[in-house]
Amino acid sequence: MTDISAAPQGGLVRLSNRVMNLAYMLTQNARRHGDRVGFVWADRSFTWREIEAKVTALAAALAARGVAKGDRVLVHSKNCDEMFWSMFAAFRLGAVWVPTNFRLMPDEVAYLATASGAKAFLCHGDFPEHAEAVRAASTALAFTWRIGDTGAFGERTVAEAMAAHADASVEEVRVDYNDPCWFFFTSGTTGRSKAAVLTHGQMAFVVTNHLADLMPGTTEADASLVVAPLSHGAGVHQLVQVARGVPTILLPTEKFDIAEAFRLIETHGVTNIFTVPTILKMLVEHPAADKHDHSSLRYVIYAGAPMYREDQKAALKKLGGVLVQYFGLGEVTGNITVLPPGLHDPDDGPHARIGTCGFERTGMQVSIQDDNGKELKPFETGEICVIGPAVFAGYYDNPEANAKAFRDGWFRTGDLGHVDQEGFVYITGRASDMYISGGSNIYPREVEEKILTHPAIGEVAVLGVPDPFWGEVDMYISGGSNIYPREVEEKILTHPAIGEVAVLGVPDPFWGEVGVAVCVAREGAVAVSEAELAKRRAHRQATGWVPAAPRFRKVSPALRAYAAMTTSAARGAVRDVEQLERAARP
Repeated sequence: MTDISAAPQGGLVRLSNRVMNLAYMLTQNARRHGDRVGFVWADRSFTWREIEAKVTALAAALAARGVAKGDRVLVHSKNCDEMFWSMFAAFRLGAVWVPTNFRLMPDEVAYLATASGAKAFLCHGDFPEHAEAVRAASTALAFTWRIGDTGAFGERTVAEAMAAHADASVEEVRVDYNDPCWFFFTSGTTGRSKAAVLTHGQMAFVVTNHLADLMPGTTEADASLVVAPLSHGAGVHQLVQVARGVPTILLPTEKFDIAEAFRLIETHGVTNIFTVPTILKMLVEHPAADKHDHSSLRYVIYAGAPMYREDQKAALKKLGGVLVQYFGLGEVTGNITVLPPGLHDPDDGPHARIGTCGFERTGMQVSIQDDNGKELKPFETGEICVIGPAVFAGYYDNPEANAKAFRDGWFRTGDLGHVDQEGFVYITGRASDMYISGGSNIYPREVEEKILTHPAIGEVAVLGVPDPFWGEVDMYISGGSNIYPREVEEKILTHPAIGEVAVLGVPDPFWGEVGVAVCVAREGAVAVSEAELAKRRAHRQATGWVPAAPRFRKVSPALRAYAAMTTSAARGAVRDVEQLERAARP
């Protein structure tokens, strides 16, 4: 480990680590664009001068209640104006903003409160159970204020606190590069949620990098629509917008209303959106896309998960050449790779960058490493590791997690992938997603790509299900319409690792029926008699629905029997995916 306090060879220890307090960006906008609208929510709009006053009042109120530099301010809220103000109020005081996903359960938010050591809790009025859970669990908590005009808990509302300090004046607290500004809770590579510590200096680089690599040419003439919770990636994106005086436009409610989203795009001339592949797919496929003018869009930025090629092509056809992809975890605040609009080819020609998440971001370096930290050659699969100014400081109060996350200065993302000879990065999947079947490594993403080329398949998730014989087998959970098993099997069998496949239909309360494919790896597969497989049926306790006449292709009699007795496991996998689908559904 390098001693960062020692003078570097041939140089000297940096004489100043002081940096701009991120809240100063609001002050700049109030000076330069004071009368321009900076925030729109439902039927309300706020100029930059008004936003500056709101944030100053909230900062003064928090300070009067004892919040000071380094204190953590927990915020549990749906997207709204007061949640947005809270970010900059915390920054201005040198405090740490600790936002949560508003869909979390009360006990989960209580854990975040104790893990962060939060002193203040700003909780939306619609979540009284969360407020009570945090109050009961946290010994460090000093007070709770209520966001919005609903509910009856807490000392007072945020609006009341701001009104009591409407004429206050609060200057930005002095901060250094490594002073924390945001606890970005993430599961990281393993285990329970951990607080990734983001700092003022790091986030200043992130803002600059996003503007340079994702949205070049962004000015106050642009407009940005928020379609995701401000607690995570969308919050980072909107912080970037503030740096250029770009107005932030919220959907009127927490419900993801696609028709309303397109109406807002047309009304406000929205030029950029941050989203995830699932939401982008929903936007593209909705009839509203053909009813509203969305020609103002310049950058539709997607991240959070790889986007399947067929979905990419559909989005490009509908929206035009405006897609920007980036790859990056919360710990690196999205700053690992970028695939700009010019490299989103709508055709699968020889020059199309199919499957890549782009090249290294400005100022960042990627290395594909084996389990021992050795850098691998192009096209060799290993763990994606990264260094650069966008990497977070570490996990708060979690030395064990920090020891696992860093190796020789490199942050280990936990994602598997490879680079080609030009440095383009290709994600294979999470290290925890890869599984071994019949002696072969199976990477779910690769097989999912094959399945999604079928025009009737809408969604697909590939899971590894433990099995005493093969080690693990594939379960393909898909949603669509008029799916003919043989056609899907043809797609799956183009994958070089798949030797045998059987597609079954399983009832599902959401899709009506989903396709479940039981696959066995080609390499390493061992012939097994039907009698041997039949013995394992008792261990499966297959009491669930079994298709009367499933269609099979390139399937041995042994696998035919195996597929039938695996149906109960498939049903369990379907239920698991259905629960995930519901949790992610707006």
